[in-house]
Amino acid sequence: MNSSIIYILVFVQLWLFRLPCRESVCIPSERETLLKFKNNLNDPSNRLWSWNHNHTNCCHWYGVLCHNVTSHLLQLHLNSSPSTAFYRYYDGYDWEGYRGFQFGGEISPCLADLKHLNYLDLSANDFEGMAIPSFLGTMTSLTHLDLSYTGFIWKIPFQIGNLSNLVYLDLGSDFLEPLFAENLEWVSSMWKLEYLHLRNANLSKAFHWLHTLQSLPSLTHLYLSYCTLPHYNEPSLLNFSSLQTLHLSATIYSPAISFVPKWIFKLKKLVSLQFRGNEFPGPILGGIRNLALLQNLDLFKNSFSSSIPDCLYGLHHLKFLNLMASNLHGTISDALGNLTSLVRLDLSYNQLQGTIPTSLGVVNEDDLANLTSLRGIDASGNNFTLKVGPNWLPNFQLSYLDVRSWKLGPSFPSWILSQNKLLYLDMSNTGIIDSIPTQMWEALSQDLYLNLSHNHIHGEIGTTLKNPISIDNTDLSSNHLCGKLPYLSSDVCRLDLSSNSFSESMHDFLCNNQDKPMRLEFLNLASNNLSGEIPDCWMNWTFLVDVNLQSNHFVGNLPQSMGSLAELQALQISNNTLSGIYPTSLKKNNQWISLDLGENYLSGTIPSWVGEKLLNVKILRLRSNSFAGHIPNEICQMSLLQVLDLAQNNLSGNILSCFSNLSAMTLKNQSTGRGDEYKNFLGLVTNIDLSSNRLLGEIPREITDLSGLNFLNLSHNQLIGPIPEGIGNMGSLQCIDFSRNQLSGEIPPTISHLSFLSMLDLSYNHLKGKIPTGTQLQTFEAFNFIGNNLCGPPLPINCSSNGKTHSYEGSDEHEVNWFFVGATIGFVVGFWMVIAPLLICRSWRL
Repeated sequence: MNSSIIYILVFVQLWLFRLPCRESVCIPSERETLLKFKNNLNDPSNRLWSWNHNHTNCCHWYGVLCHNVTSHLLQLHLNSSPSTAFYRYYDGYDWEGYRGFQFGGEISPCLADLKHLNYLDLSANDFEGMAIPSFLGTMTSLTHLDLSYTGFIWKIPFQIGNLSNLVYLDLGSDFLEPLFAENLEWVSSMWKLEYLHLRNANLSKAFHWLHTLQSLPSLTHLYLSYCTLPHYNEPSLLNFSSLQTLHLSATIYSPAISFVPKWIFKLKKLVSLQFRGNEFPGPILGGIRNLALLQNLDLFKNSFSSSIPDCLYGLHHLKFLNLMASNLHGTISDALGNLTSLVRLDLSYNQLQGTIPTSLGVVNEDDLANLTSLRGIDASGNNFTLKVGPNWLPNFQLSYLDVRSWKLGPSFPSWILSQNKLLYLDMSNTGIIDSIPTQMWEALSQDLYLNLSHNHIHGEIGTTLKNPISIDNTDLSSNHLCGKLPYLSSDVCRLDLSSNSFSESMHDFLCNNQDKPMRLEFLNLASNNLSGEIPDCWMNWTFLVDVNLQSNHFVGNLPQSMGSLAELQALQISNNTLSGIYPTSLKKNNQWISLDLGENYLSGTIPSWVGEKLLNVKILRLRSNSFAGHIPNEICQMSLLQVLDLAQNNLSGNILSCFSNLSAMTLKNQSTGRGDEYKNFLGLVTNIDLSSNRLLGEIPREITDLSGLNFLNLSHNQLIGPIPEGIGNMGSLQCIDFSRNQLSGEIPPTISHLSFLSMLDLSYNHLKGKIPTGTQLQTFEAFNFIGNNLCGPPLPINCSSNGKTHSYEGSDEHEVNWFFVGATIGFVVGFWMVIAPLLICRSWRL
């Protein structure tokens, strides 16, 4: 196994289990073994739905790979790692949803009956509290075993040592339940082992660990980060003849040592060395000059108390250098410019002086000429410029390429077409002003991830496609693509075409594939020029979780077939011209988390079943429609609601006193919500906006129980009575807008307790008396209080000694209320723009 394993391991796993084995026919005995194995597993997301007697060919089952000739079962890919499952579709950490994706239960001993199985991956599943099954030691045909992050506890069974054919072994665990090994003697029989990962293992009793591991002749990658290691003597001779990767980050030594182990500097074939968070004192040892082949050096968070040694500038193969927070001082030498292969450099949080040589910003053909074994480039977020000739052909074949924010344009980099083994490609925000070559879709036929977003790519994508898009995760957003929407294959899981100029109906796109289920889970077509009615062809898209159709020109009502999307959690369809009543098709789904129907022409009343059925909703946005009638009391049953936006409708009646039942708005610092377009803000922002309606009566006292509420806008209604005395209890409020109502009485003194308040508008009411004194209130502008009978700063009216006050109107009452513009647009429209940045209209974008 060569150094490319670091870049392509996850993607190879993905690729293997999605390859069909049409030439293979399942062996009946092995099929029965798999069914017995399944019976002991918990499968909450029903990923193993194909594992049943109705699908007789188990070689086509999920995660199964058979031999093309013998049909014996060779590989089982049943991992639940974020990169291969849940987080492919969501960028945030959604632990609740992730745990619902994991396999659990028990690992049946019948697995050992699969005598030809050579690849077993059960990583990132939930076998918490169980010991690693010792029967795995009888599966001697295994060459790849991955049990990492599965919750296994107790000892590593010594029987694992019987797997003498293992090439890859990963037993890494999390911080909660470290595995324990009395010794590592069981490893000594694994003569073929190339990759060993024991992250967070307790090896404090394995006194001969170093002697044992260095005796493995094929070992190239060793990961012992966060392990507990015993004291040992520095070896005089070292036999790590093949080691290329060594990670010893945050390793605990028992007893503690206060020096960098010098034996590391004898590993002359090292390509990657990670020594993060060890807090070693003293200077960076000069022995590092011996590691001449190093490409990745990570010494983050140590206590070197020295300058950068000159010997480090001689590591000419170095691509990634992290010296962050390592207590370095002195001047950065111009010799840093000698590191011509450097791709990423982090010197932050030190006491260094000087400048970074400008030669590090340009990558030329010569810099890449000798990298014939290169398999992956991860250099995202830099401002590098790639200067190569138009006919340049790299002498390497990449599986992973992430160069987002580089300068690659204006032409589409033609050399990409030669990289026909790519599994992951990110060239977003790279200044490409060109069309997509037809050959690109053929070259990337096996790609699993493609991101060309935030460029200036133009043209009709349909004309460059000979076949439907088949890349699992495709992001072409924020470009200038036009014409009809492209066709998709059933393999695509995530598609983002937002902020382009696609036009016409989406009928062909949605209704063309009716012969087999579509796997698409995330669909973003926001901010295009799509028109017509939304087609009634959603029956075959049953895996959809998040759909965004905002800012198009759709008309009519939502089709009934949308009710068949049982997994749909988020629907954003605002800023269209939909009409009719509140869509009854949404009633069938109880998975909703975010529902945005704002800025349309929907009318009628808000039905009571919204509160009765949609109990998991955290965002309900119906603003800028024509809904009338009272706010239904059942809304108060939506205890998880964090954003309620009913502004700019024709709602009447009183504000519900039962809003105090919205418990998610009573909690401060709530946990992050489930994955959808607003996931980064769920748990951080809570909002009630009922502005610009025809609401009557007083502001209910009970609303002050919402101590976790951040934004409250009740402006432009017909509210009367006083501001509730307990408003000071709403300690999380950042914005209050009660303007243009008929509120009376004095401003409660407790309002000065709102230390986070950054915007307040009480203008144009019938309030009287002195504006309470506080650290916040006097910082607001006078126009935030005009149109009342108030006095005191910030108004230019002094309160008289006899208690009389004067009305301060400022200028004409009909002038523009600039705070209302700022607060409403900036904190409502702007708020939603930040949450869903792909909603920005094309003219603003340009």
